[in-house]
Parts: sequence; structure tokens; C-alpha cells
Amino acid sequence: MAEYTPLLIVGAIIGVFTVLFTILYVWDSRKKETRDFERHMSDAEIVRRLLVYAKPYWKEFLLVFVVMLFSIAYDLVSPLLIGDIQGLVKGDFVLRDLYVRVAAMVGILIVSLICTYIQSMVLQKTGQKILSKLREDIFVHIESLSHEQLNNIPVGKLVTRATNDPNSISYMFTNILVTLAKNTLVIFGVLGAMLLLNYALTLMVLCFVPFIVWFTVIFRRFSRKVHRSVNDATTDLNTYLSENLSGIKITQIFNQEDRKMETFLEKSRKLRRAKEARMLVFGIFRPMVYMLYICANLFLFYIGARGYIRNSAFFGQVITSEIVVAFYIYISRFFNPIQTLAEQFDMLQRSFASAEKIFTILDMVPEVVDEPDAMELDRIRGEIEFRDVWFAYKPGEWVLKGVSFHVEPRQTVAFVGATGSGKTTILSLICRNYDIQKGQILIDGIDIRKIKISSLRRHFGQMLQDVFLFAGDIRSNILLREEGISDEEVWQAARYVNADSFIKKLEKGLDEPVRERGNNFSAGQRQLLSFARTIIHKPSVMILDEATANIDTETELLIQDSLEKMKNIGTMLIVAHRLSTIQHADNIILLSQGRILEQGTHQELLHQKGKYYQLYMLQYQKQQLQNQ
Repeated sequence: MAEYTPLLIVGAIIGVFTVLFTILYVWDSRKKETRDFERHMSDAEIVRRLLVYAKPYWKEFLLVFVVMLFSIAYDLVSPLLIGDIQGLVKGDFVLRDLYVRVAAMVGILIVSLICTYIQSMVLQKTGQKILSKLREDIFVHIESLSHEQLNNIPVGKLVTRATNDPNSISYMFTNILVTLAKNTLVIFGVLGAMLLLNYALTLMVLCFVPFIVWFTVIFRRFSRKVHRSVNDATTDLNTYLSENLSGIKITQIFNQEDRKMETFLEKSRKLRRAKEARMLVFGIFRPMVYMLYICANLFLFYIGARGYIRNSAFFGQVITSEIVVAFYIYISRFFNPIQTLAEQFDMLQRSFASAEKIFTILDMVPEVVDEPDAMELDRIRGEIEFRDVWFAYKPGEWVLKGVSFHVEPRQTVAFVGATGSGKTTILSLICRNYDIQKGQILIDGIDIRKIKISSLRRHFGQMLQDVFLFAGDIRSNILLREEGISDEEVWQAARYVNADSFIKKLEKGLDEPVRERGNNFSAGQRQLLSFARTIIHKPSVMILDEATANIDTETELLIQDSLEKMKNIGTMLIVAHRLSTIQHADNIILLSQGRILEQGTHQELLHQKGKYYQLYMLQYQKQQLQNQ
């Protein structure tokens, strides 16, 4: 019994580590009950959903699998050849026989390398196709979400879902899954070769497998948790950067750079701690697998040397030097894939964590969708009617309370009232950015819920106070990438809204670069470009939400002239705080706390001397004071 003492000592060391990890696993299992994670999607469900994207390319993956079988031949055959060379050197050495065996190894190696190259190329091309499809689905789904849903999701989180997360999933298809499959085949192939070579020593190696499996189970639990933490911290940091880089001018104006930097550093430290936790988990698991590999070799050398010295058999099988050499290499080939599996499993968990984040977005059901029997409208006259409309952004907090009004085709209707009275909400509801809770909204006598959203919005042109211009040039911002419109039509639209005067002064005209958000143009110039963008698409209903706010007097005169021309195009709905800009409207609707308080023409409302009259006199007196 004493002769097996070294083996017992090694076994005891492995047992101690196993007990420690088991205690840690049980402790964390109980701790989980007090934690609240964002999601609990199983690995099986993630794989099932990801396979939907891989299914169209099953032929490519089948080809890779076949090629893989040839690429692992070197791992399985080379130990036997090296063991054979060991026997050749020990016995009657013939140089020609050595050349034959070396040539065989080189030939197998070349075939393996060629197969690996083919495998990599096919996978990379296939992975990029899957990545493109996944990003397309994410982007299209984000576009389908309602305004309320988009308001509740930080932009930085959406950017992360469409950029970083698909990259992790692409790596899973191009590398991880195939490596996992290859390593699994290598492990089983090596086990088969070892069983044929010496089943007794193979059984000795298999004694370590339960410990490997248990360590992997423990690692899987902690790995998933730390990957989730890293993803959450990354998203949090991206969200913070997206928001604060967009508002950096405000930060500078209020001299808040130090405070913002401290918040940024705290979020960066949170990400660093999460990554350190991930490295710790991985840094413990891989050395444990390596320890088992060293122990297996120690067992092999101890048993082999003991049997060779004493000329004894191990479980009835003779152990020769050739078998020891071959088994030494096979053990390496057996444990190396397991160690690689640990690294690949680390990456797989990262991919699963990213996939869960993506599916969280994809699983969001759009709140504003087409009805099953929704229709297409080729044209509309511009007749709009609200019938007892009630709407609330939050349940019970009514923004509109029984609002009813009627707009005739080609009429100009203005909405006025205090902030929060429901003016902008009415415009959003007409475009069906939100769905109402009670009542009806009709376009040409048709409930807007019976019209396809894309068809409905195609007939609307919206000009907002905060004009958004995309990076590119003036032409692309007016056209919004729509094809089939000539430059002459673009210039015609620009002339119609008085935007041509400043465009002609630019060095490159329509090709003048537009920086992010159009910050190289004034507010008035951006507004005129917005008008041109609206006019060129020939809308039947135009919506102006504070379109004349925050601009200089000279530009306001240009815009007023543009508005007069645009009245001839179709129905016009205007929200304005400056009552002087809506004096010629066909109907003015005064809102107060979600209800219509007064409505009529400018002169009619002044004659009533109600709330509108009071607002007008306040603005008139203010203007007189400014003129003095």
C-alpha cells in the first residue's frame, strides 16, 4: 500500500480543491435567492434562437464539419507515429523507416493545415452574413418601436445592442462553436485511440474526468454571472458617454466638467471591477484544469516507470516505453482541448450574455402596430377630425380630456395654450406616434387605426422646433436618401421655402458638408432646410411644432413668407407660442389642461375677450416694451 502513497497524496490535493469549490458553489446558490438579475434566459433557448440565423447556411456548416474531420487527423495519428518512432529507435534502427514515418507525419500535417484554412475562410464569410442579418433585424425592430418605448431606452444601450453585442455573437459562429465541436471530437477520438492502445492507462486518465466536469459546472455558474456584470457595466458606460457627449456644451456652460468626469470615472471603475472579476473566475478555472493535466502525467510516469523497472503489468497489460511516449502525447491532446474549451466557454458565455441583451430588445412588442385589415391610402384630402379623444402617457394622468375638433381640407389650424396643455400631443397622435385610449381620430373620415402606419405618415410633413440634420451634405438631408428626384427639383423646393438664398452662397452648394446634427448651420438655416425637406416629398398635411421659435427676425420673415406659400399645398397644423405668427389661421384652438377652452379665428377670439385675448395682450405689451 505504501507504494501508492504518492498517488494518494495527489488525489487528496485534488479532493481538497473539489471540496472548497463545492462549498463556494453551494454558498453562491443560496445567495442567488436574494439577488435580482435582469434576465433568466436559458442557454438552450439562446442556442435555439441563434440557430434560426444559422439555419440558412447549414450547407456551409456541414462542409466545415466534414473538413474538420480531416483537420483533426494529425491530433489523433501523430502520437501513434511518434510512439512508433520511439520503438524504432529503441530496436533495430533503419533510417529509411524513419523517413517514411516522418513523411507520413508531414503529409498528415499539410492536409490538416489546408483543411483548417478552408474551415476558417468558410466560417468567416458565413459569420459576416449572419452578423449582417442580425444587425439588420435589430435596426428594423428598433425602428418599429413606438415613441414611448424609444423614450424609455437610453440611446447608448441601443447603440451597444446594434454594434458590440452582434460582434460577440458573430465570434461564436465563426470560432467558438466550431472550436467546441472540434475539441469535442478530438477528446473522444483521443479516448478511442488510448483505449485501443492500453485500456488500463485509459481508465486511469478517465479518473480525472469527473473532476473536470464538476469544475466546469462550477465555472459555468460564475462565468455567466461575471459576463452579465461586464455587459451591464459596458452598456451603462456607453449610455453615459452617448448622453454626455451630446450635451457637452451644456456641461461646459455650467462648468460641470469635474463632476461629469468623476461620474465617468466611477462608471469606468465599475467596468474595471467587473472585468477583474471575470479574469479572476477564468484565472482560477484554467489552472485547475492544468493541475489535473499535470497530475495525470504524474500518474502515467509513476505507473509506467514502476511497471518498467519491476517488469510488471498494470491491470494485466504490459506498459512499454512506446506506450508511455504515446500516452504522454495523448494526455496532452486530451487536456489541451479541455483547457481550450475553458477559454472558449468563457467566450461562449460572453456571446450568450450579448445574445440575451439583443433578444431583450427583439422581444419588445411594438405598442403601435398596423391593424390586420389596415389599408393603404394613395392620396388624402387632408380632412382631420378628433372625436372625444382621451389620451394619457401614464395610466390615469390624462393629457387630453375629451378633445373634439374638425379640420377641413387645406385649412390652416393653429393650437395655442400653456406648456403641457396638450398641443404637441395632438400633433403626435395625428401621426399615430402614440395610440389613444378613448375616442376616434379620423383622416378623410377613416379611423387612422384602419390605415397602415407607413401609408399614413407618408402623407404628413413634420417641421419641428429642434431640427435634426444628419451628417452628410445638404442634398442628402433634403432628399433623406430618396432616389428619383433631380437636383432641379431640389433647387425648386429650396427656392419655394427661401432656402436657396443661403445655399447659393455656400462654396459647394448642395454638396456642402453637414456635420453631426447640422451644427455648422444656424437655427434658421436648419429650419429652412427642414421646410425644403418637407416640401419636396409633397405632403398632404403639414405639421409645424414651434417651427418659428428661437430664430432671428430676418429669418422669421423668410419663414413667414414660406408658410404663406405652403398653405397652398395642403392642410396645415401649427403649434406656436408667438400669436403674431398665426393671425391668419382659419381656426385657432386654445387648449388648457387637456381641454379645448376656446376656438375661432384671430378676430373672433379677440372679440370674445377671453383667455386668448389675455395671452395676446400680454405678448403685445411685451413686444411694445422691447421696442422701447
